[in-house]
Amino acid sequence: MSRVGRVERTTKETSVVVEIDLDGTGKVDVATGVGFYDHMLDQLGRHGLFDLTVKTEGDLHIDSHHTIEDTALALGNAFKQALGDKVGIYRFGNCTVPLDESLAQVTVDLSGRPYLVHTEPENMAPMIGEYDTTMTRHILESFVAQAQIALHVHVPYGRNAHHIVECQFKALARALRYASERDPRAAGILPSTKGAL
Repeated sequence: MSRVGRVERTTKETSVVVEIDLDGTGKVDVATGVGFYDHMLDQLGRHGLFDLTVKTEGDLHIDSHHTIEDTALALGNAFKQALGDKVGIYRFGNCTVPLDESLAQVTVDLSGRPYLVHTEPENMAPMIGEYDTTMTRHILESFVAQAQIALHVHVPYGRNAHHIVECQFKALARALRYASERDPRAAGILPSTKGAL
């Protein structure tokens, strides 16, 4: 059974199409109009081994906020769709990723309950190209709200803003990959004592 999600989201501000295959090989085709965001989504697909297609047209003449936010919402929705009934998955995943002087620690629970805990170094450079660094938390909030997962992201240290953000996406990719993979010892079993996720 394929685990694929596809979401089309159109508003007066953006038009977004996202497709994700959780059992892919890391093939990525992303275009949002925000270069650094494209780079981060590429990290998500490649390190998660998700086949990921994202096509977003947004009101970049205003700024990148709506484009980034709506893409994250659609991505979270597509991820939830691809997970399906969650039977046989590991459910929990974590990963720690260094990127030179920066370190990101990510833990995820595909719980059906949206919750985000996010910490990163203060006084980061405000921009990476056209990417507002305050958007990282908002991306995660938007993704978590639609994917309905619990996500803890902690960056205890780092200096370079590019590295601080990128190691978060790489660690997120791996944690999501581990959590969503099928557990060969739990075939046909829902990983919950409640009987629902």
